[in-house]
Amino acid sequence: MENPSKSQEVLLYTRAGCHLCEEAKAAMKPVLREFGARLREVDVDSDPGLAGEFGMDVPVVFVNGRKVAKHRVDPGRIRRALSS
Repeated sequence: MENPSKSQEVLLYTRAGCHLCEEAKAAMKPVLREFGARLREVDVDSDPGLAGEFGMDVPVVFVNGRKVAKHRVDPGRIRRALSS
């Protein structure tokens, strides 16, 4: 398990009403708890630049600045990213 004193950030680009985004959050929740990682959600529709960049391609997940998932989240991949 990751050292809790070294807080890691998982960034989820999302939008309101996105069922895949809700599934992604649910899939990541136990892994985030396991590593003591912090989830930061960003609504792409709150920023025209982000809305243009991501379009309908949400959710997108970054772990410590590295993209690790798009559309579907694999908890094992999130775990590996938090472990490295």
